[in-house]
Parts: sequence; C-alpha cells; structure tokens
Amino acid sequence: MTAIKDSVHDYVTLCPVAADLLDTDAVQRLRHIKQLSTVRLVYPSASHTRFEHSLGVYHLASRALSFLGVEGDRARHVRAAALVHDVGHGPYGHQTEEVIRRRTGRDHDELGDLLEQTEIGAVLRGHDLSPSRVAELVRGEGELGQLVSGELDVDRMDYLVRDAHHTGVPYGTIDHERLVRELQYRDGELVLAEGNVATAESLLLARALMDSTVYRHHVSRIAGAMLERASERLLERTETDVATFRRMADHDLLVRLREDVPELGRRIEHRDLYKRAIWGGLDEVPASVVEMRHEDERTAEREIADRAGVDEAAVVVDAPPRPGFKEADTRVVVDGVVQRLEDASSLVSGLRDARRGGWRMGVYAPEELVPEVAAAAVDVLGLPESTVA
Repeated sequence: MTAIKDSVHDYVTLCPVAADLLDTDAVQRLRHIKQLSTVRLVYPSASHTRFEHSLGVYHLASRALSFLGVEGDRARHVRAAALVHDVGHGPYGHQTEEVIRRRTGRDHDELGDLLEQTEIGAVLRGHDLSPSRVAELVRGEGELGQLVSGELDVDRMDYLVRDAHHTGVPYGTIDHERLVRELQYRDGELVLAEGNVATAESLLLARALMDSTVYRHHVSRIAGAMLERASERLLERTETDVATFRRMADHDLLVRLREDVPELGRRIEHRDLYKRAIWGGLDEVPASVVEMRHEDERTAEREIADRAGVDEAAVVVDAPPRPGFKEADTRVVVDGVVQRLEDASSLVSGLRDARRGGWRMGVYAPEELVPEVAAAAVDVLGLPESTVA
C-alpha cells in the first residue's frame, strides 16, 4: 500500500481505491483550493489545501471504521466518500459557495452528478463501488454517513486540528485519536461512549474558539464579502457560466477577477481591502437587518451608496446568519443513556451565549469613504451610532 507523509497525521496509508482516486483530475484540483481561503490574508502560514484535508479525513475515517469494527464493502464506500467529500467545492471553498448555490440550487456536498460526470465515477465502478452510494454518504445519509457529515464527523476533527496547526493558533488542538476511539453506534446513531462528556466539550470549545479567532476574523470577513461580490459581477459581466466557475481553482478565479472585475479583483490580490464602516452586534442591530437576505443586502448597498454619494461598488453589506451551534447536538452516553451534549454539559449554554455575543454585521467601504458610508448606513438601516466602527 502507498503511504503519504502528512504534517498532522504523520503517515497516511492508502487503500487501492484511494490511491486511484487521488490520481483523478477532480481530486488533484483540490491541491489548488486553499482550505482557509481568505483567512490566509490574516494568518500567512495558513496555506494548506483541501487536498491535504481530504487525506486527513480519509485517514481519520479509516481509523474510526477500524475501532467501530466496520469492514468490507461498507468500509470501502465510507473511505471513498471521506476522500472525495470536498471535490464539489468551488474556488476559495466556502467563500463562493453562496454564489454557486444561488445559481444552481446545490450545495458543495451534493455530488451525484459530479461523480457521474468525472472519472471519479469510473474509478469507483472499477473497484465495484457505487457512485450514488458514495454521494449519499458525503451528504451524511444513513448510519455510516454520520461519520462523514454529522455532529461527530471526521471532517470537523481533521479541519480543526489542521487549521490550528497551520495558523499557529492553539485553540483547535483536540485529541482526535481519543475521539475516533470512543465512537460507537446506539440504535443507528453515532455517539461518544460513556465517560466522554469532557471529550465532547473539548470539540465544542475548539470549534467555538477557532470560529471567533480564525474563521470569523474581521479581515477575512471583509475579504470574503468582497470576493463574493466580485464573483457575482464576473458571472454577470462575462459569458462565464456557473459550471465553469464552479470548477475553477483559486488562482484561476483570481486572474479572472483581476482582469474582469478590477475594482475588487486587484484589491483582493494585493490585500488592499475595504475597512469597517459599521460593525454591530445582535443587541445593537434591528431584527430587520439581522434577517436580511441576499437581495436585501444588495438593495441596502444601492441605497447606502446613493445616500453617501459614492459608487455602488464602494459599499458592501455583510449580514451573516444568526449564529448556530450544531455541535451542541452531539450525542454522548451518560450513565448508560444517550444524551444531547447540551443536556449533559453546563458548558454549552455559556458557549452558545458567547457565539451570540460574537455575532457582528458589517458595512465595508474603501478607507477614504468610510465616514460618508457609515453615516449613510446608519440612516438607511436604522442603526444606532454605537455601530459605527
């Protein structure tokens, strides 16, 4: 068997189907999709790719299957799903996901057509594996799908420890070996075995701290919002179709944005980013603003630009969804009974409050236009002066 040296898991040993899948164009493309997209504009060493992450997810899935006693055909399908789970990502990963979803109605983990239309499908069938079954596992369907996409999935375990390693931020360091060792099934549900409330809490805490420190850092938020607007304009201004856009690598998109959307593309390339004009929390922002949809954000941008007397392209409104806490639904065995972590741990409510307290909506503009845009945003969106950055 082939073994690949990994910065996080040491050696990753590939089974025959994994070795063949790695050689497909769709998987090799992941070498050119950075795992942390615009976060690397904050943490320069965060240059790892979704290819590395996919190997890590495959490795942890293999370890978990071994401890769970899952073998044969079922295990081979799960390992394949773990390796290809990210091939549906567009350039810059999650940063362009909404652009693609609005035009296709599909998420990055809906891989049915992609597996059939690429050589991945042929490789899977050549190893007597079903592409449709692999696609179902990637979507988290069925008992074993929870291992690939769920509250206790190996995807989360790998990206937390990998992102912490490459950013140099220690908060995502988790005991992933204990996590995979302590997994078990109860009535078809993936849970952590007795005595692992603290283990589950550590995963929850790592996710919360990495979210506030790394994933939602305000500079990455600004760059991501600019990238989304630039991608929309690329699709509107040129003959580039969403299917072509979806299969671009990071560098392909950056070149196209520099050429076709220079007002934003050049700024992203050179890290000449907009600044915060508005930065407000849940307790400061009207509910109508918190609940804004994409179309509402675009309308607000036009109205703010008009009120401020600036070009529409100089205003970006960024109202993220209300903070969720999926990890609180993690199941853990306590005194022989399966419980939701939220019911078994007093830590969860505090972390939930911290997530809510860390929510921010922003309005961004070029530095020289921040005062005018901030004043206009306060009027248009009905914001208090305390939200002015």
